[in-house]
Amino acid sequence: MEYHKKILHSAAYIHEKLGKIQADTVAMVTGTGLGGLTAAIEDPVIIPYGDIDEFPVSTVKSHAGRLVYGTIDGVPVLALEGRFHLYEGFSAREATHNIRVLGELGVKTLILTNAVGALNPSFETGCPMVIEDHINLTGHTPLRGANVDSWGDRFPDMCAVYDPALRQLAVDKALELGVRLERGVFMQIMGPNMETPAETRMYRAMGADAIGMSTCMEAIAAHHMSIRILGLSCLTNKNLPDCMQEASLEDVIAQAEKSSATMVKLIRAILKEIPQPAE
Repeated sequence: MEYHKKILHSAAYIHEKLGKIQADTVAMVTGTGLGGLTAAIEDPVIIPYGDIDEFPVSTVKSHAGRLVYGTIDGVPVLALEGRFHLYEGFSAREATHNIRVLGELGVKTLILTNAVGALNPSFETGCPMVIEDHINLTGHTPLRGANVDSWGDRFPDMCAVYDPALRQLAVDKALELGVRLERGVFMQIMGPNMETPAETRMYRAMGADAIGMSTCMEAIAAHHMSIRILGLSCLTNKNLPDCMQEASLEDVIAQAEKSSATMVKLIRAILKEIPQPAE
């Protein structure tokens, strides 16, 4: 089936199950170990990915693979509990199928969360980081191929992918809550292998503060559709090339789950004051 039609089929199924999505709905993608963020959603309606027409299915441990719709403190939220990675074998377009569907549903604001390794030696493990910019080192882009003009321009500008107002709101709320919030540049690599010490030095020299295996594809697709983006990373480990420590998936998940309470507190505070997008 043609790509655009697959997206429309998925969106139509969700519309049928949930009805019309409210205009002020905030979407959220939860990263590795951060699925607990959806526990804050009140009166949830849950749809497994496998039930949605043409929708991919998550294969990674700790990614539940379900859509959760409800409210958090009165704010309508549409959470995608689990995402799709290039290393799973998905193409960049398949990895952003969920984001395209959000756009077709009318979502205008998106919070992307992920679990990442810190490259900046001054960053603290367990702290959240607001993504100020990104480096896509995968060699892939979801914009490859024919453009869908109704989604966005063929050559979108990328000077402000992560919404400045939302970033500032995150900083302000973290300050009010007494939460240490790092600010930095996120880099996506292909994975699934972790970084070598030599690669870590190179990535840091290139200007990255944190590194992971997701998010950039989603941010590109969302920005292409004029969706406002706030990126929040959970720093699960620190990559120090001169004394590298093994970082197993189990350790990453454990640290992300441990830090999820802080992420939930910060996101709830942000949602309470999140401004509506301009028409």
